[in-house]
Amino acid sequence: MARRKRTSKQADETLVDIVEVRDSAQNFFDDNQKLVFGLLVALVVIVGGFFAYNNFYKKPRQKEAVEQMFRAQEQFERDSFALALTNPGGGYLGFLDIIDKYKGTAAANSARFYAGISYLNLGKYEAAIDYLQQFKAVGEVTPIAKYGALGDAYSEMQDMDAAMKNYKKAVNEEENDVLTPYYLKKIGMLHEHNGNFADAKKVYQEIKDKYPASPSGRDIEKYLARVAAKG
Repeated sequence: MARRKRTSKQADETLVDIVEVRDSAQNFFDDNQKLVFGLLVALVVIVGGFFAYNNFYKKPRQKEAVEQMFRAQEQFERDSFALALTNPGGGYLGFLDIIDKYKGTAAANSARFYAGISYLNLGKYEAAIDYLQQFKAVGEVTPIAKYGALGDAYSEMQDMDAAMKNYKKAVNEEENDVLTPYYLKKIGMLHEHNGNFADAKKVYQEIKDKYPASPSGRDIEKYLARVAAKG
């Protein structure tokens, strides 16, 4: 998707539109891919490893599933999302086969998350929503990522009400210094799109006050100036 470049004056004079809200997802992951995906991948791998260790003797299917998912995780980290889903290579199973073959395991649950994010990056938003909704998120990071990714998928489908609902769920989960302000900004942009400038200003001010050093907070003054001009 082509990204729009605007001067500071044009940004202040032009109402945020759907394209800006949608493009910001790709911009963020382009700029912070190693940070965010590294954090998420590490967490899911750790969780999978934890379950594998604790159930080494009791649940060999979980151990086998974790071993099978290794190559798909590698392809995911390389942004080879289609290969990660169905054919990671080396005789290993893709995420979709992990989900199907190892039902009921923690690895299969983790594979649903990976599958959802993979489909989101491939532009298959309905499939992304389906797998993300099935994913049972635990911990401090994955619930934020789940609802935020659902918000992105709905935004891409131009269902802005559902996008707003899921972005709000994301920011109401455990606080994270990177992801929380990122999804707060998306909420602000959706408020702007809907003409709710006072609500947008409130959200942007929260980012400025609480997360000034975050990637989303570094340029928040631009957004505050824009809604001030409109309000």
